[in-house]
Amino acid sequence: MIFSLAAATGTVVAQYVIGAILMLLAVVLVVIILQQTGKENSLSGTISGNTETFFGKSGGSGKDRLLSRLTVVISVIFVILTVVLLILTSTNVA
Repeated sequence: MIFSLAAATGTVVAQYVIGAILMLLAVVLVVIILQQTGKENSLSGTISGNTETFFGKSGGSGKDRLLSRLTVVISVIFVILTVVLLILTSTNVA
């Protein structure tokens, strides 16, 4: 009985910790996405005749690549933690 109560309490604590991490990751994702430059900026430059941005830069700036990779990594972590939280919640209810 006591062991089961301790395990249930640990699960609840884990749910709160994962929930807090998810909220933090959500805010970080929003900030990272807002820091990225839009893809349409480089496209409008090519249409208006700015060939330097089209032929001179192959992959965008280093900042944009870093932010893009961070977005993918943090999004994957966010999804994994969401699934873990779902599993913890479903085992706690049953």
